[in-house]
Amino acid sequence: MAGSHPYFNLPDFTQPSPPSTPPSLPSHQRCRPSDATKGLLVALLGGGLPAGFVGPFFRMAYQASHFPSLELLICRCVFHLPIALLLKLRGDPLLGPPDLRARACLHALLNVLSIGCAYSAVQVVPAGNAATVRKGSSTMCSALLALCLESQGLSGYDWCGLLGSTLGLIIIVGPGLGTLQEGTTGLYTALGYVLAFLGGLALSLGLLVYRSLDFPSCLPTVAFLFGLVGLVGSVPGLFVLQTPVLPNDPLSWSCAGAVGILALVSFVCVSYAVTKVHPALVCAVLHSEVVVALMLQYYVLYETVAPSDIMGAGVVLGSIAIITAQNLSCEKEGQVEE
Repeated sequence: MAGSHPYFNLPDFTQPSPPSTPPSLPSHQRCRPSDATKGLLVALLGGGLPAGFVGPFFRMAYQASHFPSLELLICRCVFHLPIALLLKLRGDPLLGPPDLRARACLHALLNVLSIGCAYSAVQVVPAGNAATVRKGSSTMCSALLALCLESQGLSGYDWCGLLGSTLGLIIIVGPGLGTLQEGTTGLYTALGYVLAFLGGLALSLGLLVYRSLDFPSCLPTVAFLFGLVGLVGSVPGLFVLQTPVLPNDPLSWSCAGAVGILALVSFVCVSYAVTKVHPALVCAVLHSEVVVALMLQYYVLYETVAPSDIMGAGVVLGSIAIITAQNLSCEKEGQVEE
């Protein structure tokens, strides 16, 4: 054979060898992130982190010009209305299919109530504590509602993460609840915590209703309905329950615009994530909002952050790591890796 030894049939190393190419994985070994993994990552990066800026930004606007909570909710709803152009371009009905229209409007109403309670709570309670109570109540209510209504179970690691995140929230809020002042100030503070709890309950109900919606343009439809229902309810409520304010400083308007954009991103990401993974796990991962809010509360708003807040934030982050690690997996072509 030409180019090789006549006895041992060895290759001729004097000839240049073709460039080596890295071995490619067989098609059955190629994997991509599973739906649960994508849902948790979207909830963490697109839902929790942007939402952590909303409470502190609103508190800055309130401290600068006493920006009413319903007026900020109106500003946020305005950012949802341009989604109607997308629905029109796609030829989809603005209010969704007729048979699911009532349920879609109920989802929008529950989200409006949740956001309204949250914004009202931030006026009298530190932003980090309000986010803590709201996310904690939404997590536990989502877990209980899913077990009772959907018969959808959770693994032992998931329950460990849920209980750990709830424990972290109790560590953050517990000392503040035990030192409520007597009189009007203490009453307003307690009312703020109650509103934050009700906001979390409404959020968990809204997520459960959204999981029952199934039509092609579901996500843009519910996003538009949130803006429409929010405007219809907030505009009369602003003039009846609160006093409209027209801020003169650019800080208030900048904070209102930032709240509208960040909240819209968070709304879309959370709505997407809840279709991929259990709503209780989505709410647990959204506890990252609490950590971000506490950091901004200390470094931007110059409000006190107690050692218990830092300890509770660490427990929350550890619980998020447990839930995320438990649900990390990849799907192979034609096979799912558990």
